[in-house]
Amino acid sequence: MNIITISREFGSGGRELGKRISDILGYSYYDREIISAVADKHDFDERYVEQVLESAFPISVPISYGKTFSYADATGQQALELLTSQCSFLKEAAEKNNCVIVGRSANIILEDMNPLNIFVYADMESKMKRCRSRAAEGETYTDNQLKRKIRQIDAGRARHQRFLSDKKWGDKAGYNLCINTSNLEIKAIAPIVADFAKHCFESDVK
Repeated sequence: MNIITISREFGSGGRELGKRISDILGYSYYDREIISAVADKHDFDERYVEQVLESAFPISVPISYGKTFSYADATGQQALELLTSQCSFLKEAAEKNNCVIVGRSANIILEDMNPLNIFVYADMESKMKRCRSRAAEGETYTDNQLKRKIRQIDAGRARHQRFLSDKKWGDKAGYNLCINTSNLEIKAIAPIVADFAKHCFESDVK
C-alpha cells in the first residue's frame, strides 16, 4: 500500500494539503476519523480523547510503541490504552488501502510500512493569518493569545511523538519532504506535492 503521512505545525495548512493530495491521488483520507474511532471504541467524548492523547502522556522516559507500558500510573494507563487503540486503527487503515494520514504521529507508528513522510511548516505570521481565516464565528484571540495557542498545540504534537520515539518532531532527517507554506496557497502547491508522491511510489525511492 502507498501511505502518505502529514505532520504539520498548527496553522501551516497541513490538514488542507493532506485532503487535497488524497483527492488528487484518489487515496483514502484519515484525520478526525482517527479520534472518532478511538472515542467510539472506548465510549468517550472526542474532545476528551484528543486532549488525553495530546496532553496526558508521562514524558520523563521516551519509549517506543510495542514495549512494555506496565510502569504507567492510572492516568497514564488510560492514555496508553487510547494510544494503543489509535495505533491499531492506523495500522488497520494503512493495510486496507492507499491513504493519506494527517497527524497522530503516523510517521512513527507506521514506520515499518515505509510511508512517505511529509512535514508542513510556516512562519508565525502566516500561521496566524491562516488561523484567523478559519476561525469559528465569534472567536477572538489577541495576537499574543493566538501565538501562545499555536505554540502550545505544536508542543503537544512534539510531546506525542517524543513519547513514541527518540526522533525529534519537525527534524528534517525524519521526513521525505519538508514544505514551507509561508505565503503560499495550499490549493496551488497540492498538485506539485501529489506528483512528488507519485514519483516516489513509482520509483520506490522513499
